[in-house]
Amino acid sequence: MLLKTSLRTFFAHKGRMFLSLFAIVLSVAFVSGTLVFSNTATSTFDKLFASTASDVSVTQTPPKKGVGPSGGGNPLIVPAKLVQRVAVQPGVKSAKGAISVANTGLVNSKTNKAIGSGGGGPTIVGAWVPGPRTPLTITSGSAPVGSGQMMIDADTATAAKLHVGDRIRAINELGTFDYTISGIATFTGTNPGATLGYLDVPTAQHDLLGTANGFTSIEVFGTGSASNDRLKSEITAAIGTGYDVKTAAQQKADNGKDVGSFLNFMKDAMLGFAFISLLVGGFLIVNTFSMLVAQRTREIGLMRALGGSRRQVNRSVLIEALLLGVIGSTLGMLSGLGVAVLLIRLMAMVGMKISSSLTIGANVPIACYGVGIIVTVLAAWLPARRAGKISPMAALREHGAPVDKATNRKRIVLGLVLTVLGAAFQVVGAMGGQKGEVIGGASVTMIGVVVLGPLLVTGVVGLLGKVLPAVFGTSGTLAQRNTVRNPRRTGATAAALMIGLTLVTGFSVVASSTVSSSNAHIDRSLAADYLVDGGQTGLTSAMLASVKRTPGLDHVTEEKFVMSTLTPPKGPGTDLAITAVSPSILKDLQVPAGSGSMAAVINDGGISIDQTFATQNNLKVGDMITVDYGKGWTQSVPVRLITTEGNPFFDRQSFIAISTVAKVLPADRMPVDGAFFVKAASGADKARTYQALQDSLTAYPLATVQDRAGFKQLSQQRVSVLLNLIYGLLALAIIVAVLGVINTLALSVVERTREIGLLRAIGLSRRQLRSMIRLESVVIAVFGALIGTGLGVAWGIADQRAEKATGMNVLSLPVTTIVVVLLLSAVVGLLAALVPAFRAGRMNVLTAIASD
Repeated sequence: MLLKTSLRTFFAHKGRMFLSLFAIVLSVAFVSGTLVFSNTATSTFDKLFASTASDVSVTQTPPKKGVGPSGGGNPLIVPAKLVQRVAVQPGVKSAKGAISVANTGLVNSKTNKAIGSGGGGPTIVGAWVPGPRTPLTITSGSAPVGSGQMMIDADTATAAKLHVGDRIRAINELGTFDYTISGIATFTGTNPGATLGYLDVPTAQHDLLGTANGFTSIEVFGTGSASNDRLKSEITAAIGTGYDVKTAAQQKADNGKDVGSFLNFMKDAMLGFAFISLLVGGFLIVNTFSMLVAQRTREIGLMRALGGSRRQVNRSVLIEALLLGVIGSTLGMLSGLGVAVLLIRLMAMVGMKISSSLTIGANVPIACYGVGIIVTVLAAWLPARRAGKISPMAALREHGAPVDKATNRKRIVLGLVLTVLGAAFQVVGAMGGQKGEVIGGASVTMIGVVVLGPLLVTGVVGLLGKVLPAVFGTSGTLAQRNTVRNPRRTGATAAALMIGLTLVTGFSVVASSTVSSSNAHIDRSLAADYLVDGGQTGLTSAMLASVKRTPGLDHVTEEKFVMSTLTPPKGPGTDLAITAVSPSILKDLQVPAGSGSMAAVINDGGISIDQTFATQNNLKVGDMITVDYGKGWTQSVPVRLITTEGNPFFDRQSFIAISTVAKVLPADRMPVDGAFFVKAASGADKARTYQALQDSLTAYPLATVQDRAGFKQLSQQRVSVLLNLIYGLLALAIIVAVLGVINTLALSVVERTREIGLLRAIGLSRRQLRSMIRLESVVIAVFGALIGTGLGVAWGIADQRAEKATGMNVLSLPVTTIVVVLLLSAVVGLLAALVPAFRAGRMNVLTAIASD
C-alpha cells in the first residue's frame, strides 16, 4: 500500500520532478563518462602494450633513473655484438637490434615548421625493423632504403599535410639531415599520440647514434618453450651487468605509468565536475521535496488521520526519492556513454586515438547507482523528516508546513559556529603559511554560510529588496516580500550559485596573484633580455653557434639539467636535476642569496643549495656534498651558496658550473642545453636584436625565442589552463543553479496559485505579475552571487597569504572578472525566470482563485 501510494504521488508530480531528475542525470553522466573513458583508455593501452612488447627487451642501464628531463646527451647504446650473444640463448626464437631515440626533432621542409606538438606526445625517430609485433603496417609508399629516405606514421602525415615524396628534416646533436618521405605507415591498433619517423638501420645508426656498432635496445622473442622470466634470467647471465633486462609484463607496466599519470589527471578533473554538479544538485533536490511536502500538507494530514504513522509518511517521501534516484542514475549512466565518446574524440583531436569500443566494467554501474541514489535519498531525508513530524490536526487545519522555531534557532547557532570556526582556520592558516588549513577553513565557512542561509536572506535580501519598490513599484514590493517569505527555500536555491562562484572567485584571485607574483619575480631576478628554449629535444651545439653569431649580443649563457643524487656528509641522498650553467649566468640571474654567493659557485667549483635542503641536512657554506651522476661518476664539491626561499625560480634548485660537471662527466654523457639566456649588447636596439635572434634560428624551428614580455606571457598561459578548468566548473554550477531557480520558481508558482489569482483579481496585470517573478529570480541570483563572491575573495586572499613564503607575494584581485560575474548572475536570474513567469501570466484568474 505504501509503495502504491508513493508511486501514485511520484507520477502525479513527474513534471515538477523533471528538473531535479535532470540535475541527477547531469551529475551521474559525468561520473559514468569519466569511468567509461578511463576504463576504455586503460584497456586500449594495455592491449597496445601487450600486443607490441617483445618477450624480453635489453637496454643499457641509464646513469640515473627518473631524475630530471628526458632529453640530454647521446642515446644509450647497446653494443651490436650482444645481439648474437642473446640470439643463441636457449628458448630464443629471434633477437633483433632496435633503434629508437627521443632527442631528434622533425621539421616539415616545405613550411619550415616543427612536426609534432611540443607539449603533447613525444617525437620518436628510429630504425624500421619489422618484427612479430610491429604496431604499424605500410599503407602508402615503401619502407625507407638508403641514407635519403624516411617513413612517417599516418597521423603525423595527416596533421602536417605530408605525402610520399615530400621532404622532411631531422635535427639533433649530430647535425641536420634531409630526407624524402618514402612511405606512410598506419597503426594497426591505437596511436598513443607520438610523432614517429623511421630510417633504415645503417642510416639510423649514423644519423641518430653516431656509430655503426650499436643499437638502443635488443628485442627478443621466445619460442614458447620457456617463460619470459626464465628468458630474462638466462639473458641477464649471458650479457653481464650494466643492462636493464625487462620482460613483456615489466615493459607494459613501465609504459603504462606515463599514460596512467595523464589519465589520472583527466579522471580527477572530470570527477571534480561531477562532485560540483552533485553538490549543487543536492540543494535543488532538497528544495524540490521541501516544496512538494509543503504542497501536500493536507494530504499527509489525511494519511495520518487514517492511521498512517510518522515512519510511513517518512518512508513515502524517501521511496519517491529512491525512484527519482534510480531513474536519474539509469539515465545518467546511459548519458555517460555519450560523454565518454566525446572525450575519446577530443583525445583523437590531439593525436591520441582510443578504441571506439567502450569498456564499461563493473565499477560504472556501482558508482553511478551508488552516487545517484545516495545523494538523492540524503537530499530528500530532511524534507521527509519534516513531513513525518506534521501532526494530523495541524496538517488538516493549515495549508503549509508549520515553522519549527526551535529548529531555526539551532540552525542559526550551528551556522554561526561553523562560519566563525572556518574563518578562524583561514586566518590561522594564512598567518602560518598552512594552505591545507586555509582550504579546510574555507570549506567549513562555506558550509556555515549555507546553514545560515535563511538568516542571511532576511538581512541581505531585505536590504536588496528596498531598491525594488522604488524602481519597480508594486511588482518590486511583492517580489521582495515573496523572496523573504520562505528564507530557508531562498537560501537553499541561492546556495547552488554561491558554491560555484565561491570556487571560481577564489581560484581567480589565486591565479591573478600567481601571475602578478611571477611577473614581479621575473622583473627582480631575470637580467637577461631573451630566453631561447629547446623544448623536448633540447638545444644543439649548432643552435648555440648560430645564436652566438647573432649581431648585437653581449653574451649567451648555457643552461643544462644534469641528473644527479646529492648526498650530504650525514643523511640520505636526494635525487635532483641540478642546473649546470656557464660563467655569464652572473650577469643574467639575480639569485637570492641567504649566505655565500653565486660568484663563488662559478669561480670556486662549488654548488648552491636551497634553504630547505640546507636546513634538513644541517648544512652551511663550506660543507662538502657528494654529487653522484651515476655509473661511478662522482665528485665532492663545497657548498658556496644557500639561496633564500620565496622565489619559485630558485626554490628546490641547485646550481653548479658546467666546467665543474665536465671534470668528471664524460663529454658524451653531458646533456644538451635546455635553454640559453641571452643579453643584448649595451646600446643595441633590443627590438631589432630580438628579430635578429629569431632570424638566426630560422633553420631550427624546434627552438623558441622569447623576450621578457613573452616570458611573462608564457607564465600567464600556464595559469590560464587552470583557470579554463575553473571556468568550466563555473559553467556547470551555473547550469545546475539555473535549474534550481527554475524549479523553485515553478513550484512556488504552483504553491501560490490561489494567491496569484487573487492578485490578478484585485488589479495586478500580467506584465506586473511576470515582472514580480523575474525580480524574485534576479534577487535570488544576485544574493547567491554576492555571498559566493565574498567567500571566494576571502578564501583567495587567505590562500595568497598562506603561500607568500613560497613566492606568491603579490595580492592581485581580478576586479573585472568579479564585476562581470555579478552582472552575469543578474542575467542568469532573468533567464531562469522566463518559463515560470510565462506560465504564471497565462493562469486563468477564476480557475486560480478556485484552486485549493
